[in-house]
Amino acid sequence: MTLPRLWMACVNAVLVGGLLLPFAGELHATELTLTLEIGDPARKGKQSHLVFDAITDTRTDELLSPAQLAERLSGKRIVLVGESHTDIDFHKAQLRIIQELYNAGREVLVGLEMYPYTKQKYLDDWIAGYFTEEGFLAASEWYDSWGYHWDYYRDIFLFAREHELPMYALNTPREIISAVRKKGFDELTEEEKAQLPPSIDTDNDEHFQLFKAFFADDESGMHASMTEEQWRGMFAAQCTWDASFGHNGLKALEQHPGDNAVLVVLVGSGHTTYDLGIQRQVANWSDVSISTVIPISIREWDEDEVIEKVQASYADFIWGMPPQTDSIYPSLGVSTRTDEDFGRRSVIHIGEDSVGERAGFQMGDLLLEFDGQELDDQATLRRLMAEKRWGDRATVKVQRGEETTILDIEFRRELPEIE
Repeated sequence: MTLPRLWMACVNAVLVGGLLLPFAGELHATELTLTLEIGDPARKGKQSHLVFDAITDTRTDELLSPAQLAERLSGKRIVLVGESHTDIDFHKAQLRIIQELYNAGREVLVGLEMYPYTKQKYLDDWIAGYFTEEGFLAASEWYDSWGYHWDYYRDIFLFAREHELPMYALNTPREIISAVRKKGFDELTEEEKAQLPPSIDTDNDEHFQLFKAFFADDESGMHASMTEEQWRGMFAAQCTWDASFGHNGLKALEQHPGDNAVLVVLVGSGHTTYDLGIQRQVANWSDVSISTVIPISIREWDEDEVIEKVQASYADFIWGMPPQTDSIYPSLGVSTRTDEDFGRRSVIHIGEDSVGERAGFQMGDLLLEFDGQELDDQATLRRLMAEKRWGDRATVKVQRGEETTILDIEFRRELPEIE
């Protein structure tokens, strides 16, 4: 099984020693990562059934409804709900969990991956009703903090505001994560260190094994030539994310003492699997009770029975989701970074069979305009892309060497291959 075609379009590209690495917080499940014998010793040697439209308790293999899941989460102070950022069904599952915990009488708090803690005031003002949707997106710089369409998360934000559920920014500013990856912890400035959790555990063989397994199906082969130092730099960045989410989550819970409060953390599944991410970091500071719920796309099923299993130690609860081949909202499938010489976004990767490849993007193209609007930063491109739907068209002006070229973009999906 290979990585989904949309994978390259969903992640941000970073450069390590000149090597292009498609990596961000979202690490997508592959056949290998679903069946590793790691994690909880009591469960790592067995598998649990993944059932379409059902939630499996991996300790008992019982099938649960969302309401029954809320009962099983009684007494849990943190619930980590994994996601694939561009799968709308995952976000519907997240909302349902929040709703059922609220209906069960819990004091629900919502923890968010997409915002660094420096944006907390905007979330407070959103819940207080001070913003329109448009005003909130602009003031909080949604498309700068997060590259994904607002509508994936809109219903969750509206429910939280309607019911006055506090929302918390759990991330650390991206420049701090980047500094960890590039320099390591010892070379950070005192100002950079001050923005990190009190401790970050990067010494776990099973977690490092899992981390590398997420890239095992990278057909481009870009990771094959990476040095151990480069791998360790990326892994340190991942652990820093995990520790930041956990540390900031604990601080949020401190504001809501009592066993009835539960923090529901919406985060990429790669931060939660096998209890090796956020959970492992939190254990360094607290014995707070944590559960994980991870939706997983079922790739094949027949009318009555699921034919796929997942390692029982993968998560406390797994939720069978319909398969997805394309995101609900279109993407270019092109990764860019700021060219310091020109002050423009430069194309550094083009996804195979992507919209961008079919439109004729080339490596090194400098993005000048999108539908006649100047592209002076990544957030502008993301905001303009958010207005597009499948079937729409756009024009992009690029500088290619000494020439400027207009590319005609057609946002069309391709039918999956039928074997």
